[in-house]
Amino acid sequence: MQMVGFEPMTITTMRRDAAKPRTVIVHGRAAGFAQTIAAGRHQLMGDEPADVGGTDTGPTPYDLLLAALGSCTSMTVAMYARRKRWPLEAVTVRLRHTKIHAADCEACETKEGRLDYIEREVDLTGVLSDDQRARLLDIANKCPVHRTLMSEIHVESRLAPSGSPHSVI
Repeated sequence: MQMVGFEPMTITTMRRDAAKPRTVIVHGRAAGFAQTIAAGRHQLMGDEPADVGGTDTGPTPYDLLLAALGSCTSMTVAMYARRKRWPLEAVTVRLRHTKIHAADCEACETKEGRLDYIEREVDLTGVLSDDQRARLLDIANKCPVHRTLMSEIHVESRLAPSGSPHSVI
């Protein structure tokens, strides 16, 4: 699927081995919260719970964000363990997102107002030494999505041209 009128911003420094950016398309009706999401050949739904006006047909946007971090964490940890030939059998990642007062976060640089707080618990199954487990937790903090969330992020938004044909998922 190609987005008509969408021109990606110019990236002046990109590693030669970097993957070509994919376009994710999200479409929803103005009458509700339900969204159809297309990522490559995959389709999924996003929505809000019924108690906040949604129809609960899919995960919330924050659930999808946590799923991205959790799946990236699990994949990265498992890949590292395979390369090291460590006896890791499975990885389970549990995540929770909340808004907290900055003053309640000792590890945070921001000290005023509210901020987003993500708790991530990594459960490693397998006969691993304490050193291996500690190293895998360190690797979890280096997964690409974690690095993206911790980096400076710039989101450039623009309107599609009026009357332009649009693809519906």
